Amino acid sequence: MRCPFCQAEDTKVADSRLVAEANEVRRRRVCNECGERFTTYESVELVMPRVVKRDQSRESFDQKKMREGILRALEKRPVSTAQVVEAIQTIMNNLRSLGEKEVPASKVGELIMDALQDLDEVAYIRFASVYRRFRDLEAFKSEIERLIAR
Repeated sequence: MRCPFCQAEDTKVADSRLVAEANEVRRRRVCNECGERFTTYESVELVMPRVVKRDQSRESFDQKKMREGILRALEKRPVSTAQVVEAIQTIMNNLRSLGEKEVPASKVGELIMDALQDLDEVAYIRFASVYRRFRDLEAFKSEIERLIAR
């Protein structure tokens, strides 16, 4: 690790600790040249697959975009932040576990709907109505009947 003060490449780790509730390690380092101390954080970088949209264009997976869609569907619903974070993490783990470099946007949407269905059925209907482009009340009715039958 390069020293941010003198740019020397020779530093040593003085202390390492796990960061609470994160997959990170906090390291206190000391520069062997100038003696300055500094902190670094290390985390695993897991590559998410690219998303293939309906028009066949490709874009990087955007966790922020996914979170905003989920939160929009859950607006004013009795679901805790911890439950939302857990659902997002589950969706991302499922996407990574597919082992694909690219996944269709429809797969991402289905994973989100599965998570929302477990969290809150009203939020699920909200998301599904936009995602599946419900055109009339009949589409809502058939989806609600499918939920009830489940």
